[in-house]
Amino acid sequence: MKNKFYTYIQTLQDQICKGLEDIDGTAKFREDLWDRPEGGGGRTRVIENGNVFEKGGVNISAVHGKLPDSMQKLFNVGEADFFACGLSLVIHPKNPMVPTVHANWRYFEMYDDNGNVINSWFGGGQDLTPYYLFEEDAKHFHQTCKTACDKHNPEFYPNYKKKCDEYFWNAHRNEARGIGGLFFDYLKETDTMKMEDWYNFVTEVGNSFLQAYVPIVERRKDLPYTEANRTWQEIRRGRYVEFNLVHDKGTLFGLKTNGRIESILMSLPPHVQWVYDHHPEGGSDEEKLIQVLEDPIEWL
Repeated sequence: MKNKFYTYIQTLQDQICKGLEDIDGTAKFREDLWDRPEGGGGRTRVIENGNVFEKGGVNISAVHGKLPDSMQKLFNVGEADFFACGLSLVIHPKNPMVPTVHANWRYFEMYDDNGNVINSWFGGGQDLTPYYLFEEDAKHFHQTCKTACDKHNPEFYPNYKKKCDEYFWNAHRNEARGIGGLFFDYLKETDTMKMEDWYNFVTEVGNSFLQAYVPIVERRKDLPYTEANRTWQEIRRGRYVEFNLVHDKGTLFGLKTNGRIESILMSLPPHVQWVYDHHPEGGSDEEKLIQVLEDPIEWL
């Protein structure tokens, strides 16, 4: 399974990078290949200063070795060997009318002293972080997520949509990071879902990413915007940074397993502002966004 899924994310990385390069029109992804001293490595691809995308990364990695102490405590296990692979992406567009997007699909294994798999699971999801709220875009993104889920189980979308709203919650701000999407973790073998079934589901969601995001970019990338719009975008990006550094499990996992810092922190936008005690004007488009972030809604 680990070889099968790693082959999949290599292909998916190629497909997503090409799709994003096509829509940007000028910028190309720069590729870095890297090795992890404890075992494994990855392929980091970053796009910067394009016509459409100010900064973005589409990374894959496959790492293995002894499970660090911090991860042993998290999983409530003793010493063990592990393998983890996944694709993680964050895209920060230039135009404030185009939302930031994040996605991740991953697979994890743990082994006993004889190298036998004692635990394995899939995780991942995709979510949207707009700076200005277009309900048409929100509905399109969520409908694409629901369509992918419904091919496997009609309960998946409402369940994983709810988990996404709960996970991407900036507790110290009491607001959501964005308008959600899907989040799932610890997808393990059960009587009704074998690992092959979970593989088919997770890859279905991965394959839906470009369909979920590219039409939104096409609709918004050429809309006019002001310096005030840009300032708002940079203030909201600050909240994005806060979530990733304070709450995000993937970031923390990478930092605690001696991950590659440049790849882990590629999710951070290049231009951000923290304005003291900032509040949007009453009745503004900015306030409309905040109201939705404070009380997530059902888009479908």
